[in-house]
Amino acid sequence: MSSEREGALGVSRRTLLAGTGFILGAAALPAPAKANVPALVIGTGYGGAVAALRLAQAGVDVHMVEMGMAWDTPGPDGKIFCTTTSPDHRSYWLRTKTKAPLNYFLGFPIDRDISRYTGILDAEEFGGITVYQGRGVGGGSLVNGGMAVTPKRQHFASVLPSVNPDEMYDVYYPRANAGLGVGLIDPAWFESTACYQYSRVGRKHAQRSGFPWTFVPDVYDWDYMKQEAAGTAPKSALAGEILYGNNHGKKSLQKTYLAQARATGRVTISPLHRVTSVTPAGGAYTVTMEQLDTSGNVVAVKQVTANRVFFAAGSVGTSKLLVKLKATGALPGLNDEVGKGWGDNGNVMCGRANHLWDPTGKLQSTIPCSGIDNWDAGGAFAEVAPLPTGIETYASFYLSITRNPYRAQFTWNAAAGKVELNWQTAWKQPSITMAKTIFDKINSKEGTIYRTDLFGVYKIWGDHLTYHPLGGAVLNKATDNYGRLHGHPGLYVIDGALIPGNTTVNPFVTITALAERNIERIIATDL
Repeated sequence: MSSEREGALGVSRRTLLAGTGFILGAAALPAPAKANVPALVIGTGYGGAVAALRLAQAGVDVHMVEMGMAWDTPGPDGKIFCTTTSPDHRSYWLRTKTKAPLNYFLGFPIDRDISRYTGILDAEEFGGITVYQGRGVGGGSLVNGGMAVTPKRQHFASVLPSVNPDEMYDVYYPRANAGLGVGLIDPAWFESTACYQYSRVGRKHAQRSGFPWTFVPDVYDWDYMKQEAAGTAPKSALAGEILYGNNHGKKSLQKTYLAQARATGRVTISPLHRVTSVTPAGGAYTVTMEQLDTSGNVVAVKQVTANRVFFAAGSVGTSKLLVKLKATGALPGLNDEVGKGWGDNGNVMCGRANHLWDPTGKLQSTIPCSGIDNWDAGGAFAEVAPLPTGIETYASFYLSITRNPYRAQFTWNAAAGKVELNWQTAWKQPSITMAKTIFDKINSKEGTIYRTDLFGVYKIWGDHLTYHPLGGAVLNKATDNYGRLHGHPGLYVIDGALIPGNTTVNPFVTITALAERNIERIIATDL
């Protein structure tokens, strides 16, 4: 790196190493050299965490770059994360007003002003859809409900048609579930605890209308939740903590894969670093990144050379970066499949107004533990979701995953200098129609109506968002069948961007299992 280049970047070799904390001795970096990393992982969500752990266990030094914060330091209130009902500056990524998925209550807007900060939840707005993503070390595992669902085997061919289901169900799904710490609620405790009254009401209504109702696995520590309910441990799921992080009971990646990865001594993580460019450099790749402060300002620009780069910035982050790098000529060998095949996992939300004899409980665990499965008959799987307001609402609330056929594409807008997504809100109509196969029937049977006060004024459906972005660098199209990007050896996609738009259930177990499958092959054949 020339002195002129150093000046332009605003960073020297010494500050690069000091600022990112690479595990590299000074002897390995003589003065003329640029910092070199055997493997760089962009992102610390499910795919990235799996890749980092398995590479490190195979003896490879790994550096992870994360756009969000570390989330390891308590705030002034003594807690790392804020609650869903009292969002503060920690809640949203670089916004000055909250943008809650459920943003009305009793017909009144409930979003509030906050300080601009590198908060934990990104509500990224594209034409036609808002995509919710976790920002921080642990990615989406920080902000989801922890519903750890393995798709039914008969549906797997529609999820990943080029992948052998035998090896997924015999090897990689079990490996993923073990690594994530997946478990089921104690059925006996479920029947008696006040915090799942809402779920029991959801079960009654589903079964009375003839729908299959099922317990759903989760990564919450169920023994801890029992202690919360008994008053012998600090409340977390029972204190409205979910959307903006969970302080105690949830087994996020920080407690599972990433903890194991760090324990190898071969993995380091640089939070508040955003990758802007990846370019070929004589058999390796030059990676350029911006270091951010907590207001989102760029405080330094850094470069490192990586022998191998794993794109794990999430479906949106990975897709946006690859589309930009192809369009601007940084990675000209990428094929025309990059940016295609993006879907919302068919997400749509709704609420129902129950009768006064069906209270759902003022204390509600924020961790969903059950679902209604009408996939085969109606194309919808609905999680019975909490509405943790702290008051009795007599409302049942649901997040549905549906068999939505629409797929969008990311493209580079050169004039605006940004990546755009061509999703259309009208494409949510099939999802609404599929969700109605469940809830129209329940309303008819129970004599109840839809809530119209949760997503606006007289608006029934939450059709403006997704929690489950998938696709954009689809397996066996933009990549080979193990995530190797075409045209650039040593570049890999290992996250939800590989999955073409739908998993039939909550997606993170499938993302994790696919990453386990792919990294095993990559380590065996490429390293």
